[in-house]
Amino acid sequence: MQRLWVNIDGDIEELCLPAEIDEVMPGVSWGRPDELFTPSFWKYQSEAQTRRNRYSHHRLGSNLLEEIAVCLLGGYGIPAEIGMAAFERLKREGMLLGDTSEPEIHAQLSQPFGMPGGTRHYRFAAQKSSYLARSLQMAKGIQANVPPRVLRHGLLELPGIGPKTASWIVRNHLNSDDVAIIDIHLHRACVMMNVFEATSDPAKEYFPLEALFLCFAEAIKVRASVLDAIIWDFMRRIGPTARKGRAHQAHQLQLAF
Repeated sequence: MQRLWVNIDGDIEELCLPAEIDEVMPGVSWGRPDELFTPSFWKYQSEAQTRRNRYSHHRLGSNLLEEIAVCLLGGYGIPAEIGMAAFERLKREGMLLGDTSEPEIHAQLSQPFGMPGGTRHYRFAAQKSSYLARSLQMAKGIQANVPPRVLRHGLLELPGIGPKTASWIVRNHLNSDDVAIIDIHLHRACVMMNVFEATSDPAKEYFPLEALFLCFAEAIKVRASVLDAIIWDFMRRIGPTARKGRAHQAHQLQLAF
């Protein structure tokens, strides 16, 4: 057994984990909490952040249409800060009600955004304008308060929304632990732990990979939605060159996280 301590504003709490050689699930050992990217590391981070009431609130929009918009405007190739800036601009202009045309949305997304360090442009403005205008119009007929996977099935019918984006919308809007957002960051972390095969491809195997991740979250007794959010935030900040062997950085990163 491994004994750890979490310091929350001077209140020290003990956390006990299985031995590092014990398996979380077949082929996945717990590892050490002071070694990056091990199950023990993520368990420790999850417990610490949960005690600080972080990563437990996921909604970005005030209703389903806004959640669809903010998730469609983010995602692969779009920095989170730019996606949120685009969302806030369209919301401020009253363009997220499902009755705004593609050219009107495109005109807003084509204008530069003032960001720290200078102005930035939104990538894929034409494509996202088309997806967003059509998806919001179609989504006005979608029932929001249904079981998570039922809602996801309906969202998959919308233009530009695949399993990852649909899961992101559902996780945020319903605060659901029944789905997972298998993006590049989560995939990379799970490959490092041997939860996913290195050759696995979310574009082709999304739902089997989601099932593995949900089993992993259950095995370490962390809410899937919380674990998903923590891994995403940590991995995007540490960068794509991080490797499991860089354990000497763990102490600094735990303190900074």
